[in-house]
Amino acid sequence: MTDYAEMRRQDARLIILKALAAQTDERMHSGYVAEELRRFGIDEERAWVHSELDWLERMGAVTLTKPGSVVVATLTEKGHRHLRRAIVIEGIKRPSRPGE
Repeated sequence: MTDYAEMRRQDARLIILKALAAQTDERMHSGYVAEELRRFGIDEERAWVHSELDWLERMGAVTLTKPGSVVVATLTEKGHRHLRRAIVIEGIKRPSRPGE
């Protein structure tokens, strides 16, 4: 059984991917990622957000650039495929089917 902290991380990872997909250039810096997570009741420190972005990069869902103290995440094709439900990336909540 998955514990609450892990379910929360999986939810956060899906929220991050969806937020990136909603951007015209599919990029967002970590400060805006943190704001987006707060909209969904996930209020965490910058280090936590950065660690989740690092995890998403290790899984191939995003690429990261680090111009200074912020991290800029860009959605990858693999991240898109997870959002389209074409693949499953373990550790990221599966998106709902369209219309659900």
